[in-house]
Amino acid sequence: LTAVASAATIGPDPTTTSVNVDGTFAVATQTVTKTATLGFGGGTIYYPTATGTFGVVALSPGFTATRTSVQQVARRLATHGLVTIAIDTNSTLDLPSTRATQLRAALNYVTGASPTAVRSHVDTTRRGVGGHSMGGGGALYALAADPTLKAGVAMAPWNSASTNFSTIKSPVLVMTADGDVTAPPATQGLPMYNSVPTTVKKAYLLLNNAVHGTFSNATVLDERVGRYATVWTKRWMDDDTRYSPFLCGAAHTDYFNAVRFDSYSSTCPF
Repeated sequence: LTAVASAATIGPDPTTTSVNVDGTFAVATQTVTKTATLGFGGGTIYYPTATGTFGVVALSPGFTATRTSVQQVARRLATHGLVTIAIDTNSTLDLPSTRATQLRAALNYVTGASPTAVRSHVDTTRRGVGGHSMGGGGALYALAADPTLKAGVAMAPWNSASTNFSTIKSPVLVMTADGDVTAPPATQGLPMYNSVPTTVKKAYLLLNNAVHGTFSNATVLDERVGRYATVWTKRWMDDDTRYSPFLCGAAHTDYFNAVRFDSYSSTCPF
């Protein structure tokens, strides 16, 4: 899709208000039950019910967590015109590299084996990943393994094996929290972000007055997390340049302040 086609078919023009809240698309859900051959631990699919097809994003929770920890982000993205699956992992103790494999299995399920009610809304050419903590590390591994992925969002990513993701070629957003003692930004998210080549479209956010759990509240979505997860995925999953000002332009500058964030880095312009 071109940017013009995306803008015409996948939602109204974004505003500084609309990207902070649910979008205009009505959303339905489909439960995925774990089976021996599924490849991941089941999950919940959130999908727009409007006519048309939409990109697909798979989201992984972190260590000991379940799909509920990423369900608010999943639902938010669906209301803005993306089919999103919040997965359970085969074991809540699975390491990031294993979560990456399961994220890719989830994308394959949604695009190829999900019920017709879901699959009829899927554009199989536009796929992305995201996750929190070990799930964020898993998202980075998935991006490194599959350059056909259109975008990734790593929220407070954690990975003990390595912080080097220099083979990533897809646009990636890394979000961290200044009060995170589980995945300290200085030793986890920031070096991961820095390892991604500067030739890649990427951005890094350090949230002020935030902790590891800021990204995984099962009932309330932090405005900053919802805003940037939305604008990043819409910009790259849909190739929709209407969202660029919220990452590089005046709309980002107006929102970015010391109360909300400690720092922002990117390879703008996008």
